[in-house]
Amino acid sequence: MGTRTSNRLAAFIRPITESAVAVAIGLIVGAFLMLAFGYDPIRAYAAMFAGAFGSTSGILESLAFATPLMATAVTFAVGVRASLFNIGAEGQMYIGALAATVVGGTILMPAGVHPIVATIVAMCCGALWALPAALLKTWRGVHEVVSTIMLNWIAFWFVTFLIRTYFAEPGRAERAIPAVATARYPVIGGTLTAMIFVVVIFCIAVTILLWRTGIGFELRLVGDNPEAAKYAGASSSRAILTSFVVGGLAAGLAGASQVLGRPPSWTIYATLGNLLNLGFDGIGVALIGMNHPIGGIFAAIFYGGLAHGGRFMEYNVGVASELVDAINGIIVIALSMPEVIRIIRRRRES
Repeated sequence: MGTRTSNRLAAFIRPITESAVAVAIGLIVGAFLMLAFGYDPIRAYAAMFAGAFGSTSGILESLAFATPLMATAVTFAVGVRASLFNIGAEGQMYIGALAATVVGGTILMPAGVHPIVATIVAMCCGALWALPAALLKTWRGVHEVVSTIMLNWIAFWFVTFLIRTYFAEPGRAERAIPAVATARYPVIGGTLTAMIFVVVIFCIAVTILLWRTGIGFELRLVGDNPEAAKYAGASSSRAILTSFVVGGLAAGLAGASQVLGRPPSWTIYATLGNLLNLGFDGIGVALIGMNHPIGGIFAAIFYGGLAHGGRFMEYNVGVASELVDAINGIIVIALSMPEVIRIIRRRRES
């Protein structure tokens, strides 16, 4: 009994220790980088963390930055659980955002129903965009990295074309038509809306799916040990399809969060500037969260704090924006490395 308790305690403490060490390494490397360019790292980091979490408005903005990343992290995390590298969240998010724009901006519905319908449609469209990669993987063995990268670019130019040609806001060619008031989620404060609760509930639902259902067990078994899964009668094709569909739903939700749940624009810009890289950033968030949907929630909040707080390094201390991005990237890479090493080790053992 004592041994079992100590093992559980060690399993709980180890990832926390790894994350703490990784954060320390990232901060130290970033400090040396700032010193090399003549900036004061203590003032810079103080400005970053005070801006991100030192006030109510800062916390709300950090959570707003984190909301879509919680969802795109699920896309990658569920793929890893099935031994897949699904990096298609970016394109699936674009499609989901476009669907949310169309339903939220061109169709009239009651206020209580409209955001729900628009969100569901966005999620379904994200899942549909994930299907070609899943089918190419199961039918032809096409590697998911290749297919999802191609689909990301197709989605980018397809959505850009539709916005500029059919869904541009009258008199505002630089952006799509905004979601009408009945389609918008209630604002909590700043740019944070009730959409964050929808995303958190979705992450919890995916956790239950993965660890409390037969479908989730099959998906994880295929990912952990394909040979054992085959002898147990598990279907690798079904696991792959499930992973891509769940990942597409998550990415579509992320797209909807930027249209229906992010003021003040409530829309997509023609350059997709308010969506760009949220799918790719979700990969880093998933790795920091150890490819667990719940871990991704906390990792996204930390990443959102870096994104929001980094601006205070620039405004208050004068650190160049490019250097701020580099420092944030160093911290994220440092935090991601323990999970990357675990993934590589598992693949070698399998």
